[in-house]
Amino acid sequence: MYEIYVTLKNIICRKDSELYMKTMRRIERQMNEMEVLDLLKKGEYGILSTCDEDNQPYGIPLSYVLIDKNIYIHCAGVGTKIDNISVNDKVSFTVVGKTKVLKEQFSVEYESVVAFGRAIRLAEEEKYEPLMEFIRKYSPEFIEEGQLYIDKAKKITTLIKIEIYSFSGKHRI
Repeated sequence: MYEIYVTLKNIICRKDSELYMKTMRRIERQMNEMEVLDLLKKGEYGILSTCDEDNQPYGIPLSYVLIDKNIYIHCAGVGTKIDNISVNDKVSFTVVGKTKVLKEQFSVEYESVVAFGRAIRLAEEEKYEPLMEFIRKYSPEFIEEGQLYIDKAKKITTLIKIEIYSFSGKHRI
């Protein structure tokens, strides 16, 4: 179990007796916990970053859902992300919200979140609710059809839960 504390200057995470703390350089751009969770909830896609056994990084854009401060992704049962998670379950997940290039200022308006956590492959009996959340988020007009689709596809679908142990959000609006 992880406890997450967001202060004005630091993001503090505690797992058992371990304490993690990261300081944001541009403190005036730090998002509060509610803003971070809102962006994680409404984001359309995120970038999952993993490392393989040789510490070679790998990032891939994915659709996702957020349930109870955990991120869920779905994928095939084999592939690079599954191989990497099998040897190193520590991952990061990045979501970028609204952006706007400010050409005349040589700058950009943005909002983004980076979450760090542990990736866990879900058992068969744990898949239904996260898959339904995907239907509610991405196909809300097709709930009944989505339920039928889940019934057919859940056996061949792999679901990964990312237990978030720390996150950081930054914006310039």
